Amino acid sequence: MNVPFVDLKAQYAQIRDQINPAIQEVMDNTSFVGGPQLKAFEEQFATFCEAKHAIGVSSGTAALHVALVATGTGPGDEVITVPNTFIATTEAITMAGARPVFVDVDPESHNIDVCKIEEAITPKTKAILPVHLYGQPADMEPIMEIAGRRGLAVVEDACQAHGAKYKGKRVGALGHVGCFSFYPGKNLGAYGDGGMLVTNDTKIAEMVRLLANHGRAEKNKHSLEGFNYRLDGIQAAVLSVKLKHLADWTDRRRHNAQRYSELLRDVDVITPVEKEFAKHVFHLYIITSNRRDALAEHLRSCGVAVGLHYPIALHLQQAYAHLGYGQGSFPVAEQCAEQVLSLPMFAELTEEQIQHVVNGIKKFV
Repeated sequence: MNVPFVDLKAQYAQIRDQINPAIQEVMDNTSFVGGPQLKAFEEQFATFCEAKHAIGVSSGTAALHVALVATGTGPGDEVITVPNTFIATTEAITMAGARPVFVDVDPESHNIDVCKIEEAITPKTKAILPVHLYGQPADMEPIMEIAGRRGLAVVEDACQAHGAKYKGKRVGALGHVGCFSFYPGKNLGAYGDGGMLVTNDTKIAEMVRLLANHGRAEKNKHSLEGFNYRLDGIQAAVLSVKLKHLADWTDRRRHNAQRYSELLRDVDVITPVEKEFAKHVFHLYIITSNRRDALAEHLRSCGVAVGLHYPIALHLQQAYAHLGYGQGSFPVAEQCAEQVLSLPMFAELTEEQIQHVVNGIKKFV
């Protein structure tokens, strides 16, 4: 048996009859950039996130970049974040002209260790950028308390956490602004690149709309220089259809995660911990093993596609050598990089596929 890491064909097969007419409507109306499909999806996603405003952009990276700029981050500033994330998180900081400052992560959730944030704050600190890694929310309450006391902006990287909840509230509008990616493999994925920002702050929303559309409030009038970060109409139409299914897909992901954890309970690997304040949406289901690389090779030989998220922590990447960090700077994040293995996870995953993955792990152990 071959088990894919994610199966987008299986998802499309279930919703083809809804997707194709939605795309055709955009084609018939030639509403390729902006238009009614984008407006409708923004309103739907704002409601979904329990936020006042949602603004579609061209990618999750664009969302992070424009969010930082809109909250006042610029040259000479510092932004606190984590080293065990995709490079888009820190690219956005650098693109805004600021400097990433890393702190280590919680050993259970692999999210930012809130106890280490304060010691990383300097007079140059402008924002905190927590990542809701794998689909589990970071501990937002203490983050917001620190930010409020220190006068800092909080930008949520929710690019892996569509629909995740923190103390009963959906991520995205917990901080000053939240950012989502609609890369095809995400829990809510487009058929190309796409992203979204959500916020309850009307001034931030207005600035984001300007920045994402060349600084233009109306045709031929530019109040500032911005970027070409617009979400196109076809992606908005696709996402609008998919959003209706997201709650069901999330339930199925959580069920699949529960089955993995049950079947691996007595196996010598560490399974995910769902924090008491969190509703995890399992964009990724990760296990931890001190023989990760050998286990990954074994599973691949069994026909199981696995992923490594993220095998080199950002502070050890050549791109960030200039920041001056080294081996041992963030031991928990470095351990995650060496030991975390991502198993196949998608809503359409079958019991037979889960059993095959687990059997492969048991044979190795």
